[in-house]
Amino acid sequence: MIGLPFPEISPIALSIGPLAIRWYSLAYLFGILTAWFLVLKNNKKYNLGYTSQHIEDLAFFMTMGIVIGGRLGYAIFYGGEQMWLKPWKILEIWKGGMSFHGGICGVIIAAWLFGKKYKFKFLAITDLVALYAPIGIFLGRLANFINDELWGRVTDVPWAVKFPSGGYLPRHPSQLYEAFFEGIILFIILNCLWKLKKVRCKCGTVSAIFVLLYGMFRIGMEQFRQPDAHMGFYFNVMTMGQILSVPFVLTGVFILWKNYKKN
Repeated sequence: MIGLPFPEISPIALSIGPLAIRWYSLAYLFGILTAWFLVLKNNKKYNLGYTSQHIEDLAFFMTMGIVIGGRLGYAIFYGGEQMWLKPWKILEIWKGGMSFHGGICGVIIAAWLFGKKYKFKFLAITDLVALYAPIGIFLGRLANFINDELWGRVTDVPWAVKFPSGGYLPRHPSQLYEAFFEGIILFIILNCLWKLKKVRCKCGTVSAIFVLLYGMFRIGMEQFRQPDAHMGFYFNVMTMGQILSVPFVLTGVFILWKNYKKN
C-alpha cells in the first residue's frame, strides 16, 4: 500500500518526573514569546507609541484570550453533548481540545479590553496581533502532526502519510498543508504589506486581510482534512471548520470595503 510511514515522534517533548511537557504546549509558548519579541522590535522600528509595559500587558491579554476563547470555542463547536452534560470538562485543558476560531474570538475580545484600558485604537491593536498570529498557527499545526491528530482524508498522492490513529491508511498530511498556507504564506503576505506606510496607517487593513485569507485558506484546506468523526459533514458538503470560516471571509471583505470606500 502506498503512503509514507508516520515518523515516530513522541507527543511529549520533555518529562520531569510526573510532569510531561507536550509539543502542543510548547507550540503555544514559543508562538507567544516569538510574537512578543517581534512586536517589541516592530514598535521600536516604526515608532508605534507603545511602551514595554504596554506590550507586556498585551501579551498577557492575548494569552488569556487564546486559552479561554480557544477552549470555550472547542466546547461550543466541537465538544458535543458530553461537554455540556459534564461542563467541568471545559476546565480539563491538559486533555487537549482547542478551537482556532474560538481563540480568535477570544483575542478580539482581549484586544478590545486592552484598547479600552489604555485608550488605543481597537483595529490598530488587532493589526499588530494579526501580523504574528500565523507563527502560532504554523507551530500549532506542526504539533497537530506530531500528535497524530486532525489528519487528512484517504488519498493516493505520493506524499500520503500512514497515521497510526488513522488506521494506517494513506492520508493527506493536512496539518502540514495548513501550516504552510495559514502559517508561512499568510505570515509573508501580511508582513510584506505592513512595510507599506499606507497600509500601516490604515487601521484594520492588516486585520481584514488576515481574517479574509485565513478563512479562504481554511476553507480550501478543509477539502483535504478528515471531518471530526462525531460531526461529519453539514449539508453533505461542508465541515464545521468551513462553516466557521465563512464569517471570517465576510468580515474581512466588509472591513476592507469600509476602510477604502472613501477612496
